[in-house]
Amino acid sequence: MHDADLDPAREKLIRESIDRQTMLATLGVEVAEVGAGRVVLELPFRGDICQQNGFVHAGAITTVADSACGYAAQTLMPEGSDVLSVEFKVNLLRPAVGERFRAEAAVVRAGRTLTVCSADVFALAADGSSKQIALMQATMTTVHPAPRPAS
Repeated sequence: MHDADLDPAREKLIRESIDRQTMLATLGVEVAEVGAGRVVLELPFRGDICQQNGFVHAGAITTVADSACGYAAQTLMPEGSDVLSVEFKVNLLRPAVGERFRAEAAVVRAGRTLTVCSADVFALAADGSSKQIALMQATMTTVHPAPRPAS
C-alpha cells in the first residue's frame, strides 16, 4: 500500500495509456480511480461478454484484473518505462453476476525489475450490494524504454 499522492501529470499519462488499450475499450472498461500504487477499473455488464450460462466470462474478468494490476504497478515505475505482465494467478470465487464488476488493484511490493500486485474483483448489484468474485496475484516486469504504441 502506498500513501503518497500521484503526481497529476503521471495520472494523466496512466489514463491516456488506459485509453489506448483497445481490449479495454472493446470491453467498455472505465477508470474509477488512479492513485500511487492503486488503480480501480470497472467493467459494465454486457450480454455479449458472457459465457454459455449467462455469467460474465472469466476471460473478461481476468483481463480487467490484470490491467488494473499492471496500471497499479505503472504508477510507481520510473518515467519513460512501462510494465508487462509476466505471471498471474486468478481465483474465481463465484460466478460473475452483477450490473458492474470492479477490479481494485494495489501494489504489494515494488521492485526495480519485478513488481507484485494483487486485485480483488467485486460484482456490484443494482441495489448497491457487492460480492467478491475473484482474486488475482500478479507479477509485472519493468520495460525500458516504454514500447511505442502501434500505428
